[in-house]
Amino acid sequence: MPVREALRRAAACLSQPAAEYTEPLSCGVDLGTATCVLAVIDGRGVPIYVDQLPSRALRDGVVVDFHGAAATVARLKASAEEALGRRIDEAATAYPLEQAGLSCTELVDEVSAANRFLGIDDGVIVDVGGGSTGVGVYSGGRLVKLGDRPGGGHHLDLILAGTLKVTIEDAERLKRENGEEYLRVLRPGIERIATSISILTDGHSASPLHLAGGALMLPGAAEIIASYLERPVLAYEHALLITPLGIAGRRA
Repeated sequence: MPVREALRRAAACLSQPAAEYTEPLSCGVDLGTATCVLAVIDGRGVPIYVDQLPSRALRDGVVVDFHGAAATVARLKASAEEALGRRIDEAATAYPLEQAGLSCTELVDEVSAANRFLGIDDGVIVDVGGGSTGVGVYSGGRLVKLGDRPGGGHHLDLILAGTLKVTIEDAERLKRENGEEYLRVLRPGIERIATSISILTDGHSASPLHLAGGALMLPGAAEIIASYLERPVLAYEHALLITPLGIAGRRA
């Protein structure tokens, strides 16, 4: 199944499972800085259920609120069990989730998970989260360089909050709802992320960038990065779902 079709199908399953699916089911949890996403794929690798909740349990890639993280994942687990009419006892994740009642089947870093879904042989996976920007360079299907730098969606929220004199929560909401309207204000922050990408991909500046994660789901953000770095950039609708779907397993 093509990447963009799989993302559209996953988005259509938000809080509502697909009518038909093939056993066995696999679950993945992406515990993000701003949003926690639970995704379920079926035996063919097709997305059949997705749900998400706000989360503040991570900061710059580090879990700072284990109780809050466990509570958020437990809520998502309960909702998934009710929607699917079955127990969910296991999940793959980037962080252990035993406190939420889930046995960890596999620990997968975000960049590797994103590429497990995208299937890039030659190129750069850029996973921009709330607190950090992770980059993985692939050549011939092999991961040849992996790195991470502070700076992501939360830093864009800080810029917008300071400019508009609003709370960070309101800034995040405005960015999600009307991001294009504030692109001029956010441009320096987006270019800072682009600078991090440039540093992390030193020696591979010709490789195309594939944007994953929810922080740069802003109309025009990919174009700013492409112009700033003078290299091809591919953006994906529903990019927030790329990593959790990859954590859950391989795409069909």
